[in-house]
Amino acid sequence: MRDPLDQRAGHAMPAGDVPEPAGDVPEPAGEAQDATPVGGTEARVPFADRPSSRYGPRRAHARMSKKRRRLRRAVLVLLVVVVAGAGGTYGWAETRLQRDVDLGAYGDRPPPGEGTNYLIVGSDSRDGLSPDAVQDLRAGGGGGRRTDSMMLLHTGANGTSMVSLPRDSWVTLPGRLDTTTGKTKRPEGDKLNAAFAYGGPELLVHTVEKNTGLRIDHYAEIGFAGFVNIVDAIGGVRMCLDRDIKDKQSGADLRKGCQTLSGKQALAFVRQRHQEREGDLGRSRNQQKFLSTLAHQAARPDTLLDPREIAPAVEAGLDTLIVDKDMSLRDLSGMFRAVQSVAGGRGKQINVPVSGFGVPTSKGNVLKWDAKRSARLFDDLRRDRRVTETGKTSRR
Repeated sequence: MRDPLDQRAGHAMPAGDVPEPAGDVPEPAGEAQDATPVGGTEARVPFADRPSSRYGPRRAHARMSKKRRRLRRAVLVLLVVVVAGAGGTYGWAETRLQRDVDLGAYGDRPPPGEGTNYLIVGSDSRDGLSPDAVQDLRAGGGGGRRTDSMMLLHTGANGTSMVSLPRDSWVTLPGRLDTTTGKTKRPEGDKLNAAFAYGGPELLVHTVEKNTGLRIDHYAEIGFAGFVNIVDAIGGVRMCLDRDIKDKQSGADLRKGCQTLSGKQALAFVRQRHQEREGDLGRSRNQQKFLSTLAHQAARPDTLLDPREIAPAVEAGLDTLIVDKDMSLRDLSGMFRAVQSVAGGRGKQINVPVSGFGVPTSKGNVLKWDAKRSARLFDDLRRDRRVTETGKTSRR
């Protein structure tokens, strides 16, 4: 006998397999029960019109199936619209990427390691800002182009690690051509931020590679205007602060507790350091926390699935986003997902291990890396091993 489930699914049962009814089944009003053979077989009665079975009323079941089919079709239509929209945004965004950075400009690079390494930089570039906006954002002062934040993001088989590299880190700048004198400079000690000021992204990448032994696979940099516009485009970023922050230099004036920061407030928050007990080290922690929160909020379904939300955010970011020549949108998406995973607790956020901060040098006060612990951290990242370093400051 055919399984009764076949009958519930609407399959016709072969002759001789139809079970005998337990009793008289009343004839539905207005419906004929004459099973006149047609072509030697029984005329098939529509499934919804057949008598009820122990599986429930067939008419209700049929109605439910139709509802489910309509719902399924609606979901499929929605997905098609989203994918089509995302595809259009993808193609448009691919053409907007500013692929200006040559990671191999200086040559003599470390060999490739396991996993992928991104260098994420926030610069004080004022491109896209009017003179009034520069003043309003407290973004004036100083010529040239410098970094406000630097983060090394590693993704691999053993998880994701986001390591802050404070801009006042004392490092060895590789030998280079001094464009102001035309002479070749020997390697020298200086702040990590100086590498960017002297030679832009290319010298910064070269310096990071020389001091960490890690090969940087991709580079992404965003300026003040892009940062502010992204935050405003997603409706601000909600942050919870454990104390009041008031800093005249950056313009930060924030109260303790949870609040939604606008683009202007967020920029002031990630730039301020004079209210931090550990100066640049404390600022690096704030920047990590904010970047993770931003990535988490930007990835909410109500943002990603709403073209009115995601399109302005994408456009705002691309306006001042600078990446390396080999960066694709797929790579950029991978970087974003990695930052998001850290925000979701599926990765580590640490500072490069520091043995001292505020150390006086001929180039001003600096942060000095803990040689042994930082070397172990970078070796773990290069070999894609599980990172055990906490990044806590050790004083000697």
